[in-house]
Amino acid sequence: MIISPEEKIIYSEIQKKLFYIIPEKWESIYLYASIMNAPNQKAFGEMFFYYLPKGLIKRKFVNSYEIPGIFNIDEQQYSKLIAEVYKEIKDLRNCFIRNKKKAWTNITIIIKDAKFRIEYDYENLFNSPYDSYQRHVIWRYIYLKDDYDLLSRKEQKIIKHYLENKDKVPTLKKYAYEEGFYRNPVKNIIDYEKNLSVDEALAQSKEAAKKEKKKLSSLFKKKNKLTDVIEDEDTRSKNQILKYGSSENGKKEE
Repeated sequence: MIISPEEKIIYSEIQKKLFYIIPEKWESIYLYASIMNAPNQKAFGEMFFYYLPKGLIKRKFVNSYEIPGIFNIDEQQYSKLIAEVYKEIKDLRNCFIRNKKKAWTNITIIIKDAKFRIEYDYENLFNSPYDSYQRHVIWRYIYLKDDYDLLSRKEQKIIKHYLENKDKVPTLKKYAYEEGFYRNPVKNIIDYEKNLSVDEALAQSKEAAKKEKKKLSSLFKKKNKLTDVIEDEDTRSKNQILKYGSSENGKKEE
């Protein structure tokens, strides 16, 4: 497949925006995005991505939507930055259509080992045997190599069904493109050379939460009544998926 100059520009823009919004050094980035067109409806879809922090010890993938809480970044502003990435992906699909190429339904982007790889999938998601959540679980299992034994029972059931039936479903031909990743310096949302790593940030956040809880507890005892409820940050969802409607600014669907 011939790659147009416009496509290559969009590839570099996607990379620059991803590099900007990841606030620490990383080893790899994995992104999934879908764009669907229902009859008589405007396009809609979803996007999520993960990155593996750089380090000597074994680390776990970080869900991009956890970044604001970990690094104390304004969540609303961060969501706008992620929406800009999704807009570039929409532009890429529109570029395919303008150049009379077959419109894909979902893509996976992999950035690692100094390479940028994008895989195009043409699956009819409306007829998929899996819903959005199930596809997310399967995608993580395939690309992030999630440990089956560490998955929840619900997730294990999904993966078991996928493995038992994947050879029964006709495999659609996919198209993949690969090139060296964008190497020009990119300013980050925060200067990670002067800031904490994700592990340090999490540890500091938990310690601060403990101190604040202790302080409030002492205050409540003096007043002899409970006036507030402290929410443990660890109870936040770790599996958020940003969903997009048809608007160009990529607002999150309710």
